[in-house]
Amino acid sequence: MAHTAMSGNGTTAGDDPLQTAVWRLRSRACWADAAALLPRDTAAAALQRATLLVERCLYTERGWEDAEDALRTAEALAHTDDERGAAACERGQLAYTATLHGVRDRADEARAALGRAAALIPPGAPGRALLDFRRGLIAENLTRSPQAARAAYRRAHAGATADADPLLLSFTWRHLAGLALRDGELTEARHGFAESLRIREELGYLVGTAPALASLADAESEPEASRLREEARRLFRLLGGVPTWLARQLSPPAPGVATA
Repeated sequence: MAHTAMSGNGTTAGDDPLQTAVWRLRSRACWADAAALLPRDTAAAALQRATLLVERCLYTERGWEDAEDALRTAEALAHTDDERGAAACERGQLAYTATLHGVRDRADEARAALGRAAALIPPGAPGRALLDFRRGLIAENLTRSPQAARAAYRRAHAGATADADPLLLSFTWRHLAGLALRDGELTEARHGFAESLRIREELGYLVGTAPALASLADAESEPEASRLREEARRLFRLLGGVPTWLARQLSPPAPGVATA
């Protein structure tokens, strides 16, 4: 199963104390605490609050109503095309996440919302790379079209590089590597997974490090694969079982069960 979160480069331009605090909480799976630091009366803050709470849904499978409320506020405060496009992108992500986790089938809503975002966010504009990436997720995980997903991920990868958005770049590396692994391209997969892990460790994106370790383990041979999975389990336990969807992937084999 493939997953992502919102964009954000993991840095705090100008050493903004508020954004530094938000990033540290977010990266340690404390999304509600991070959202509580943000004001509620500006479009930018409302959107950031919504993206944090949507991300919490993806990683924890909880907090759906809080995310919906925050998103409605962001949509109400959006007045420019950029703001409306960003809010539509988050609406699509929330609907995608609900569908992916089996809460409710909202695939049509996800596609429609990202379509609205595409009409508002032109190619090359800030936010377009994230939109392209999320359209790739729908192609890969809902439409089951790996070719369309790869094309969208590549556009997102180029955009993240141009925008100097290393966190999003860590996601594009990881998902392109996942498609390479499916095709049996082990060298390409290892490189992509290793780049994703490197970026997340450099940024201190702790909540995304365990998934990156587990993904790299899937492309490695023993004993390196077991070492990576054990490190992923350690981080998974440290964060209280987040992301929830990683539990099955990291479950150790039952005693006496042969493994390849």
